[in-house]
Amino acid sequence: MAEPHRFKNRCYPLRALLLALVEPTAKLREAEIRGDYTARLAMLEEIKTLPSGAVWDHYCLRHDVPVGLAWLEEIKKYEKDVLSKR
Repeated sequence: MAEPHRFKNRCYPLRALLLALVEPTAKLREAEIRGDYTARLAMLEEIKTLPSGAVWDHYCLRHDVPVGLAWLEEIKKYEKDVLSKR
């Protein structure tokens, strides 16, 4: 497994990119321009239910990184075992 802190530093930009890829930006802009705030709000709510979490978990598993909050335990272990000895 990669050192937890190294993956953590890379994961946030990757996750943001994943969320940006699934967001219907053009449709959100169109609704905004039309003044259709109901449609815009509905789309923003739909974005919350997109399967980006499942895709992200799959990506983490393929790269031998704990999913969910399990990575936090890896970070704490690394801090205790490595960083505290510096």
